[in-house]
Amino acid sequence: MPIQSAGLLLYRHRSRRTEVFLIHMGGPIWAKKDIGAWSIPKGLIGVGEDPLEAAIREFREETGFAVSGTYEPLGTFRQNTSKHLTVWALEGDCDPDQLVSNTFSMSWPPKSGKIQSFPEADRGGWFKKTEALERIVCGQRPVLEALFTAVEDRTLRR
Repeated sequence: MPIQSAGLLLYRHRSRRTEVFLIHMGGPIWAKKDIGAWSIPKGLIGVGEDPLEAAIREFREETGFAVSGTYEPLGTFRQNTSKHLTVWALEGDCDPDQLVSNTFSMSWPPKSGKIQSFPEADRGGWFKKTEALERIVCGQRPVLEALFTAVEDRTLRR
């Protein structure tokens, strides 16, 4: 059975262009990477937890931002053979400079036995379509494509 995750893709309209809010994955593995190192805020759905509530919780944990509004389902996307991601879109805004993420712990440097803590997201940013598709991890590109298609088809609010 695949692992079930949920995420929230925040978007806004600027100068007649749609932008999406992405987070740069934290920790030493991603620190020197930019292309393919960004993600939508997302995480595991807890046992018995409503998927939308999990998406909202994960957004708050990884960004520090509380959001509300009309959550528009984008669908469930296969990330790999063992993980599925269900995503909602939400029109809104936030200041990436105010991002505050929760942390995770890992052994670093590898095999050192030293446990260190790192933010799950070390920064956030707003990106237009081309740049967003370039920066996001490849498994989440279909999520962005679904959002941009929905906006272009005007099936999401404008």
